[in-house]
Order: sequence, then C-alpha cells, then structure tokens
Amino acid sequence: MKSKKAPYFFIAPAIILLLMFSIFPILIALVISFTDMSLAGLADFSRINFLGIENYQNILQDKVFLQSITNTLFYVIFGVPLVILFSLTIAILINMGQSKYFSFMRVVFYSPSITNIVAVAIVWAFLFNPSESIGLINQVLGTVGIGPIGWLTSTEFSKISLIILAVWRGIGINMLIFSAALQNIPRTMYEAAELDGATRLEQIWYITIPQLKFSTFFVTITTIIGWLQFFEEPFVMTEGGPLNSTTSVALFIYRNGFQNNQFGYAAAGSLLLFIVIILATMLQLRLQRRAD
Repeated sequence: MKSKKAPYFFIAPAIILLLMFSIFPILIALVISFTDMSLAGLADFSRINFLGIENYQNILQDKVFLQSITNTLFYVIFGVPLVILFSLTIAILINMGQSKYFSFMRVVFYSPSITNIVAVAIVWAFLFNPSESIGLINQVLGTVGIGPIGWLTSTEFSKISLIILAVWRGIGINMLIFSAALQNIPRTMYEAAELDGATRLEQIWYITIPQLKFSTFFVTITTIIGWLQFFEEPFVMTEGGPLNSTTSVALFIYRNGFQNNQFGYAAAGSLLLFIVIILATMLQLRLQRRAD
C-alpha cells in the first residue's frame, strides 16, 4: 500500500502550487468578473454588487478593448512567426560551428531575454528617437535619403517598433530550446545524406526541420501564449499610445484593474483572454495530432 501512495506524495507539492497560484485565482477572477468590485469593495464586502454578465456586455462594446484585440492579433500574427524563424535559424547556424566562438554567441543571443526591461527600454528609446541627431535608426535611414520616422510616436510605426523590440528579446530562450533539440539529432543521418550528395540546405530541409517538429510545436505554443499576453513592451515604451494604437489586451486589463480601480471589469477582460489562450492551445494540439 505504501508503494502505491508514494507517487502522490511526490506530485503533491506541484498540485498544491498549481491550485494556489493557478486554479484558485482563476476561479476567484471568475467570481469577481460578475461584480463591480473595487478598492472600496475590498475594504467593505457590503459595497460589492452583483452585476451578472453586465461587465462582459460592456467590455465587448468597449472601443478601446476591441482595438486592443486588433493590436494583440497584429502582434501575434507578425511577431510569432518572426521569433520562431529567427530562433530556429540562429540555432542551426550556431550548431554548425563547434568552436568557443559559437558557444559565446549563444550567450550573446540569450542575454536580451534576461535583461531588465527598463534597461532595454532606455537603450531602445534612444534607437527609436524620432530626431535624426539622437535616434541611431533615423540617422542610418537619413544617409540613404529616408526622412525621420516617428517609431514610437506614429500610429503606423509604433506597433512595428514594439514587434522589433519584442522579437529581439524573445529569440534567446527559443534559440536555446532549438539548440538542445539539435544536439539530439543523430550525426549519422547527416553523414548518410552527404554520401547521397545532399547539399547543406537539403539536409536542413529534409532532416533538421522534420526532426525538430516536437520542439517547434512546443515553441509555437509557448510563443503564441506569450504574445497573447503581450504587456511589458507597450507598458514601458509607449504606455499604449499613441491613441491606443499599441494597447494590448493585457495592458487594457492592467489599466482598468490597477489604474481605474475597476477590478470586476478587468477580471472580465482577463477571463476572455484566458478563454482565447485555451482555444489557441487546443487548436495547436489538434493540428499537431492531425499532422502526426
């Protein structure tokens, strides 16, 4: 009997943490989303009123929320493929070399992922500065006759600027995942392909990429979830502006919950975002199973 109970003792800490920091908060947020909870309600529960689905009705008619959905979809559609493409490409290129230089390059590409976002924002704010005398990017563009661009002040380019920054920060972790997976591909497969006359590109296309399908699947899911919760870059760099052109769903939830003191309204938005993340994950799982 003791041997049968032993596995439960091993998984108990993980289950307890999952319940405390994931399941219970989601259930509490679900309850709050049907109320008008605010700071006053936290101090005195009698001030909390039950609203039913009113928060959901209002948020689905909120123009700022609808715009944040459009912005988030823009981030996901363009950001996710770029992160995966660059991460995979860099991992393959680094894996081709065996010297200490290539090992050092892993550190170089990984370092942005662990760098403080505030420090990163200061550097990129100078790079994106609209002035040709200060902004490095506009200085470079000025040498080829392209006028100064308002990277963070223009509604047309602000989202692109944040995508550039987020892709630069997101490459490192995924690159390490792909690098670890590349180490598990048998060298004999490449040697057999070389004997058959396969070029390096053919080896990558017919051997490397198919062997990385499970790693690619994992990276795709985690990257999509991360970009659906896109928050740090717009919060630090643009604060959602100009004219809410960079406001993401996560930033919208933060504004209403912690700045506007509308916990119930923000909880409704967070539940909608949670549902979208679950649906996106289930879709990925179904596509993967169908491909297998």
